[in-house]
Amino acid sequence: MTRLPVDGASDLTTRRTEIAATEKRAVDRQHAKGKLTARERIDELLDDGSFVEFDELARHQCLDFDSAENRPYGDGVVTGHGLIDGRPVCLYSQDFSVLGGSLGATSGAKILKVMDLATKIGCPIIGINDSAGARIQEGVDALAYYATIARQTVHASGVVPQLSLVLGPCAGGAAYVPALTDLVVMAESTSYMFVTGPEVVEAVSGVRTGFAELGGPAVNAEVSGNAHYVGIDEHDALSWVRHILGFLPNNNLAAPPSYAADFARRVTATDLELDRIVPDALSVGYDVRDVIVRLVDDGDFAEVQAAFARNMVCGLARIDGSSIGILANQPMILAGAIDVDASEKAARFLRFCDTFGIPVLTLVDVPGYLPGVEQERGGIVRHGAKLLYAYAEATVPMVTVILRKAYGGGYAVMGSKHFGADVNLAWPTAEISVMGAVGAVKVLHGKELSRLDGAALQLRSQQLTDEFRRRFSTPYLAADRGYVDAVIAPSDTRLRVASALRMLRDKRVPGPARRHGNIPL
Repeated sequence: MTRLPVDGASDLTTRRTEIAATEKRAVDRQHAKGKLTARERIDELLDDGSFVEFDELARHQCLDFDSAENRPYGDGVVTGHGLIDGRPVCLYSQDFSVLGGSLGATSGAKILKVMDLATKIGCPIIGINDSAGARIQEGVDALAYYATIARQTVHASGVVPQLSLVLGPCAGGAAYVPALTDLVVMAESTSYMFVTGPEVVEAVSGVRTGFAELGGPAVNAEVSGNAHYVGIDEHDALSWVRHILGFLPNNNLAAPPSYAADFARRVTATDLELDRIVPDALSVGYDVRDVIVRLVDDGDFAEVQAAFARNMVCGLARIDGSSIGILANQPMILAGAIDVDASEKAARFLRFCDTFGIPVLTLVDVPGYLPGVEQERGGIVRHGAKLLYAYAEATVPMVTVILRKAYGGGYAVMGSKHFGADVNLAWPTAEISVMGAVGAVKVLHGKELSRLDGAALQLRSQQLTDEFRRRFSTPYLAADRGYVDAVIAPSDTRLRVASALRMLRDKRVPGPARRHGNIPL
């Protein structure tokens, strides 16, 4: 049995005592702000007793500005690896109670070490951000490590899932690291993320603003779309991360996790509800999430960016025990039309799914791209093209179901056969056309209708509209040409989608010989 020298044992005890005292101070300071400590966050996120810490005794080497007298162990960040639901993850958690969680050379090196390990062993990286920013005392070294961490994040992108929790301030260059990751999670009241703080904004522009108005959770979730989920508190945010990881593979070479599911292989009472869910009137909206929860296992749908671009719904779920990504137009918002924000939201989510081999289900009820001067000047052509690009580039299994409207460019871009979807289904309520029947009749029969008025105009317009729908926009016309593989009863959707996904499980698409495409960013 190996024994430590007496002095060595005493030295280790002294260091551990100092670390414990640091954690006690952290508890006092963080709890007073309604926040958890860096270690408490890790303990709540990981499986009990699974955390293995790295570089617990590391300290900064800066000797300027009286820094030599203040060299706490850990240097303001806790790093290591552990398990979530028995699966490995690497993570770091910034400790605001130690030097404001600021980033210096030592803390930066600690973060890079754990990121490098994650890419080597192929497991997710979780960053918990709570920092005052770059450590001024260390000058360019702090900036260099921020830049290097950002570069390492880019290199890990598409290799392992990267999730960022913003549970305190995250400002300046620090904000760009979470923005480069796959999913960003914030918590109400305590999270802030912006490039420049209120003082700088006021000094430069003369506009007085506050932390919440500039970069609080609501702004990041609803306006800018930076945050994918906002927890009601830190506990909720940490719980969501645990939940969402259950849908993701460890890395880009691993299959998404699959679970035994109580999957009914017959039409159920819940399936039959789909036969009544879409209103007969095209102008009447409905919540597409009511369709989604009836298709997925246990009604468990983890929506991402729910508060941003609400005319497009994106999220993760399972069908027959296997992970899928879902993109759906939301008829309750803008009639489901695709605008600038919806294009970017859907394109990014689709590429995320494609990166990690997660099959995609697209639910279509779209009148097209949103028209208007504001949209055109906002770049709807360029931003809208991102969604086209994402579908055309995707290689994962793709199944599309047209629920109701599928007009114009909206039909083409929302997982059509022409952009690479593998299996395309349509409900009998589907209308597939260049434009809606009412608008088409006005264009095609404008001269005839201009000579009528009153009841005669109303009657003739209805006749022409009904005829147009019957001849030019039923799903059977698309089915006749092979653009739709089958027209199905809504109640059969879950079974048909599950069957298609099982059939596509081993889909392989060889890529072209190129460095990468040039998506219209």
